[in-house]
Amino acid sequence: MASREPSRFLSTGISRAFTASKRSQCLVFTRNASGQAASDVESASSLGATVPESVIKSYDPIARASARKGRLPPGRYQFRSPKYDRGPLHPHQPPPPSDPSSRLYIPGPFSLPRLQQTYDSTIASDILALCYVHMPPGFKPPPKAPRLRSWDGSSPYHKNRSLRGPRGGDVLRLLRKPITFGNIPKVERVTIHSYVKRAATEGSQYLHVAGMAVQAISNVRVETYKSKASVSPWGIAPGRDTVAVKAELYNENMQHFISKLVEVVLPRIKEWKGIKGTSGDSSGNITFGLEPEEVALFPEIEVNYDMYPPKMIPGCHVTLHTSATMDKDARLLLSALGIPFHGKFVD
Repeated sequence: MASREPSRFLSTGISRAFTASKRSQCLVFTRNASGQAASDVESASSLGATVPESVIKSYDPIARASARKGRLPPGRYQFRSPKYDRGPLHPHQPPPPSDPSSRLYIPGPFSLPRLQQTYDSTIASDILALCYVHMPPGFKPPPKAPRLRSWDGSSPYHKNRSLRGPRGGDVLRLLRKPITFGNIPKVERVTIHSYVKRAATEGSQYLHVAGMAVQAISNVRVETYKSKASVSPWGIAPGRDTVAVKAELYNENMQHFISKLVEVVLPRIKEWKGIKGTSGDSSGNITFGLEPEEVALFPEIEVNYDMYPPKMIPGCHVTLHTSATMDKDARLLLSALGIPFHGKFVD
C-alpha cells in the first residue's frame, strides 16, 4: 500500500497538468518568469495615451462644486471619531484629544500669556534652584525615624497612632518629595466662589448680579449652588435656596485672571498687607477673600460700573490650587508671581 500511494498521486498530477483549459482552449503547462514574461506585457501603455483637448477644457472642479446644490455628506470625505467612548475593549476607540480628528481637539495655543512665559523662563528655574537638594555620588541619607507607633503590648491604642514627641513639641511634619525638574510647583486651577446670603430673603436679583460679576471677571460661565446647611439668622434652609455661585478657571482664563489680580487689583487695595500666612490647607492650596469694594476694582466691572448696582456687587473667595504638596512651596510660588504674604507662616 505504501508503494502504490505515491504512484497514484503522481499520475493524478500529470493528468491535471495536461488537461485542456476552458478559458484558453489550449494545454496548460508550468512556466517560469523568464519563459513567457515578454509575451504577457502589453505592447501599448496607457501612460502614453493622449487626452483630448475638449476633455481638458471641460474639467472645471470649481464650477462643479459651485453648481452642487447641497453639501456632500461628511461620511464621504471626513473622518469622525466615535461620539462616545465605549470602553477600552471596544473595537472603535476615539483618538486622543491632541489628534486633529478628535472631537475634543482644540487648536492652539498660538501664543502664551505673559504670566506663563514668565513662569517658563524665570520662575520655574528660580524655584528649582532654591529648593534643589544636591545628593553627591555615594551619599547615603540617614535612616528616617519612625512616624507611627509600633505594637509594644502596653496599650491597644498605640497601633498606627501618631508618634508624638514630648509635650509642647512640634507636630508631625508632612513628608515631601524633593523638588526636581519634573515636579516644580505650578498653579493648576483657580476657584472663585461667592456666597450671597441676601439671595434667600430679598430675592434672586442679588444672585443674578453676583453671577454676572463673577462671570465678567473670570470669563467663565458660573454654576449656582443651593445651601447645604441651615442658617436661622439669615433665613436659609438646606436644599431650598440657591445662595452661591462658583467659577472654575483653567489654562488661559486662569493666567489672565491671576495677571489682573496681581497687576491691577491688589496694588490698588488700600492698607493691604497681603495674604495671611495661615490661609493654606496644608496641601498647597491658598485661599483669600475679596471685599465687594475690591471686586469692583477689576477692569471688567470698573469699565461698566453703572451696569451693576453698587450695593449688589458681591465679595468672593479666591482659591489658588497649586501642584505643591506643602503650603511652604505654594507660598514660594505665589510670592514669585507677585502675591505677598504677611504674619506667621504655618506649613
